[in-house]
Amino acid sequence: MDKKDIADIRKQFKVDNDLLKINEIFNVYIMKESSDIYHHQSMPFEMLEQEQKELFIENFKKVLSGQLDEKLFELKFQRDVENSSQLILHQGLLSNETEDWKGHMLQLVEKMLKDKQYEMDIVVTFIRGEYMKPMKRQSDESEGSVRDTVYSNPFILCSMNKTQDPKKELLFDYVEKEFKYNIVVDPIINLKAPISGFLFPSITDNAADVNHVLYSAGKKNEMSYHFVEEVLNAEETMTAAEDKIVFEEIVKNVAGDQKINTSTLSNVYEEIHRVVEENEEDDIPRLDYKDVEKVLTSSGIEDVSTEKVESAFKTVIDDEKYAFKATSIVPKYNSKSIKIETKIANISISPQDLRHVRQVHFHGKRYLMMEVEENTVIEGFEMIPEALFQKAPDDEE
Repeated sequence: MDKKDIADIRKQFKVDNDLLKINEIFNVYIMKESSDIYHHQSMPFEMLEQEQKELFIENFKKVLSGQLDEKLFELKFQRDVENSSQLILHQGLLSNETEDWKGHMLQLVEKMLKDKQYEMDIVVTFIRGEYMKPMKRQSDESEGSVRDTVYSNPFILCSMNKTQDPKKELLFDYVEKEFKYNIVVDPIINLKAPISGFLFPSITDNAADVNHVLYSAGKKNEMSYHFVEEVLNAEETMTAAEDKIVFEEIVKNVAGDQKINTSTLSNVYEEIHRVVEENEEDDIPRLDYKDVEKVLTSSGIEDVSTEKVESAFKTVIDDEKYAFKATSIVPKYNSKSIKIETKIANISISPQDLRHVRQVHFHGKRYLMMEVEENTVIEGFEMIPEALFQKAPDDEE
């Protein structure tokens, strides 16, 4: 799934939408102390009150929110796994009887509880439904005929939500005209921030892909490897943040003792951004060791060779055949995505403006110098240009 596929299904999560039919909802309450199922309940989604529907719909949209490789991850199922979750989900999707559907979902819950202790009570919610998308209208078709011709994709969506203690509040009783302490013992299910979830099957170009699942992490770049490997039985993947760290280590390994200044780093980002733009209409481009070699050579890093780059891949990630997603290793190019942090100030700039920043030495001290096109204004006061100082030699940067 790409971001367009995810956006297409996410925007259909609205109450009373004829293009999204949710057949059943199944809630399972898990106790933190014992990691046991305390209660579970299944019912037709249409039987919920309107306010309940709205709460759950917003929760499901949260599961499908976030950037790919940061919060959402399309994962491939592992092969030859005993009690495979891929098979369980597929059987659940095809089940005609509610009891069969519940049984398959409870099998997944058992996997969630195995060798796992949660810090709070957990509510796991499953829905089974059908997402429909009208086919593109031909010039001679009416609006009505378009709605009659749709892509249809059955799906299962799971959302995991933690509970929290009710707030202690003071209330005023209008009838008795007195202040009362509000005593509530029932836990509150926090549907505003799901801690995990998934969508099965993956839906790409209006077609179901039962070999992949869309996993949703609770927080950006914080994937639960227990959930990915033990619950979903999916293959491991790297977050965008992890990809970026590995790429930076490989660059340092190849550069060796060379000092990489801001201009060179800006060139690296520019080369990768060019690759992304050239492949904008295709799948997300990936960079293997040969592509990284080209990027580093074009960026001005000296003494780059295929052997050095391949060796760096093996040293850092132990896989010389690994390929980075280009969008993961370059900061967002047209926004101030690069953070420069110092003890006295934090500065945000875009990758394309990085070349205008220098670290220099002056009278034995380090300074951060930025090239600007206009006079700087601070708190309404225009700064007076001061004497220009010399840039330090490259080996002092």
